[in-house]
Amino acid sequence: MTRVLIVDDHPIWRDALERDLVDAGYEVVAACADGESAVRIAPATRPDVVLMDLQLPGISGVEAAAALVAADPAVRILMFSSSGEDEAVLAAVKVGARGYLVKSASRTDLLAAVERTAAGEATFSPGLAALVLGEYRRIRRDEPSPAAVLTERETEILRLVSTGLTAKQIAARLTVSFRTVQNHIQNTLQKLQLHNRVELTRWAIEQGITE
Repeated sequence: MTRVLIVDDHPIWRDALERDLVDAGYEVVAACADGESAVRIAPATRPDVVLMDLQLPGISGVEAAAALVAADPAVRILMFSSSGEDEAVLAAVKVGARGYLVKSASRTDLLAAVERTAAGEATFSPGLAALVLGEYRRIRRDEPSPAAVLTERETEILRLVSTGLTAKQIAARLTVSFRTVQNHIQNTLQKLQLHNRVELTRWAIEQGITE
């Protein structure tokens, strides 16, 4: 049976959530009115899913979610709020929430979201999934390429390594010492956390760093 911890400061809404979850076959291990209480009792109640309101007295739902994930990375948090503002949704996801549901969602949608969250799936109200996906794509686009850590000379030597040239051949082509080439290759392996020339060549080809 999936164990659920409810965190909401509105008694009527909290009681309604608990009733719906119990009727649907979930075990509600606790129902808290604030984030501090949730963080305190979660280790003892060991919930599979934490259904948490965004706006809470004391620490916010985002802060409480961050604390819960820090204490137990396996915990699955489904945030919910009357607001579907972009900043609130992204803040919740960035601290580790698995999903975000607006309170206007139907009972059926809520129970389905809890079920998907318990199964480890990302769960968002319609329209919010596209927002989160777009943010992840933006972050990945803005991340520097691993090749950016290489110097111009290291990149030049890496390009020659990918063609199959030996260190001696590269040294002769660049008119530098064999030891200089070896040092650059070793530095490149360390920066990219690779182990040998085979891995280095494969990585260079995958990154398009070839002659």
